[in-house]
Amino acid sequence: MSTIVAIETSTELACVALLRNGLVTTRESTGVETHSMTVLPMLQQLLHEAGISLAQCDALAFGVGPGSFTGVRTACGLAQGLAFGASLPVVPVVSLLAMAQAARVAGAGNDIVAVLDARMGEVYWAQYRFSTEWQVVIAPALAKPSAVIAEGEVQVCGNGLLAYPADFTQLGNAQRHLAANLCTPHAADLLPLALLAVSRGEVLHARDAQPLYLRNKIALTTKERLAGART
Repeated sequence: MSTIVAIETSTELACVALLRNGLVTTRESTGVETHSMTVLPMLQQLLHEAGISLAQCDALAFGVGPGSFTGVRTACGLAQGLAFGASLPVVPVVSLLAMAQAARVAGAGNDIVAVLDARMGEVYWAQYRFSTEWQVVIAPALAKPSAVIAEGEVQVCGNGLLAYPADFTQLGNAQRHLAANLCTPHAADLLPLALLAVSRGEVLHARDAQPLYLRNKIALTTKERLAGART
């Protein structure tokens, strides 16, 4: 079985995970400002406890986003640097898909809408369906919560539900999953997706790794903030 490490820093939660001999170990910390300082020590600790070096792994997976501009850039940059140094291929995994993976494992069914708080009154979201493998029903997008739609009967997970609890009425009676482990993507949930990609040879050279940005503008102007406060 492949040995894979994963990095996920697209939200306030920074986490790393290691899959080795079928077992998963993880480390995590919170605070987006410190992601670049905490990820490497956590990863080194995991590898040390497993008694292996990074070069002995088969691939390095990372959460490609969408998410915090700083966070997705941090994960991509770290993945590139580490993979170059250890001569490893990289596996980019969409963070919303990792959330859907976690929700399905938790019993949320096979039709999942993942909704991640994007701040500025918006969410990152996508719809996925599992049928022997994951299929993208609606690709990752940035939208107002009230514009999030779904095809068929779905269940919904993600911290966007907590950020805008009254703004998803268009989803009807879709069950909402608000457990802490389903609100943000986690490195552990990247691993099964990365393992499948590795088995298929769907990996990239480190130089080709790119973060997934859905928003070009990362802050509101003072005028825009005031206008939002009046609505």
